[in-house]
Amino acid sequence: MTGWRNWLAAGLLGTTALAMPASAADKFFVYVSPDQIGVNAFLKLGKAGIEEAGEKYGADVETYESRTAADRLENVNAAVNEGADIVVLLGFEFNDIVKQVAPTAPETQFLIVDQCIDDRPDNVHCAVFREYEASYVVGVAAGMLTESDKVGVVGALDIPFLHRYTDAYADGVRSVNSDASVDIRWVGGENPFADPVRAKEQAVAMNAAGADMIFTATSGGDFGVFEAAKENDFDVFSVDVNQCPNAPGHVVDVTLKRVDNAMVQAIGAILDGEKQLTMALGLKEGGVSTIALEEDEVADSGCLIADHPEVAAKMREVAGQIEDGSLKLEDPMFAK
Repeated sequence: MTGWRNWLAAGLLGTTALAMPASAADKFFVYVSPDQIGVNAFLKLGKAGIEEAGEKYGADVETYESRTAADRLENVNAAVNEGADIVVLLGFEFNDIVKQVAPTAPETQFLIVDQCIDDRPDNVHCAVFREYEASYVVGVAAGMLTESDKVGVVGALDIPFLHRYTDAYADGVRSVNSDASVDIRWVGGENPFADPVRAKEQAVAMNAAGADMIFTATSGGDFGVFEAAKENDFDVFSVDVNQCPNAPGHVVDVTLKRVDNAMVQAIGAILDGEKQLTMALGLKEGGVSTIALEEDEVADSGCLIADHPEVAAKMREVAGQIEDGSLKLEDPMFAK
């Protein structure tokens, strides 16, 4: 943070009304990351999204990176104190924070991306994703490519949300290969979203039982699965951003979660006056995708799907059916 906004947030300008420097824009958006961005491609999408929104809607933008839980609260408060019109928060880490801060700042609009909260005030909005649509599509690829008719999926924790990955993938596999069996396992433990050791163990066990295509939805644990794939020579699918360069020759495709697109679309709706916006983005809205569906990116992606044009074509066909409604998928998160 630089300039008068930073001084104001730090309390260095006091409470005296001052003439502030003129800005080229009459709106101000802030993106607060849950962690340090660094090389995290998912968090980088948030930064790209806020910059695209600023350009599209004529706003100044800033990104505040958090490194600790205390940073997250401080950054959200700083954004409010600096006069942000819209504060964008990425991830569940902000759920309690926004409940605390939003009621004290009714003139500020808050957008939570990839999460939502109950009992929201009017100035809290949500942009979430229909992850199960992309999971189903990569399941189609796994069902077509498996040579053993045994595939697997590792989830971080057995909670309803993550069944959008595990169950939808299994449904996609079975839609093209009725002979295939799907092994679903969970990382669990004390830190299920950041435990590459336990994730690797589950993947190794699946592969030993015959699974030659394994989908990993374990967040930080994915790197353990990649390691297992390289050591044991099986293929994997992953989530959120292009992970293919992290295990060259072993990642078939990835379900993409387009945080940048979600930010731009949701901010536009907020600016149009939507109250308590809840926006769910799937394949049709460009909120989720896969490498195979991004035809201009396949060749340079490093993903194995580039070597299987007939599988990629089938994935695009299925995605088109989901988009036009001729193929209706149930949300596994709400399955009974």
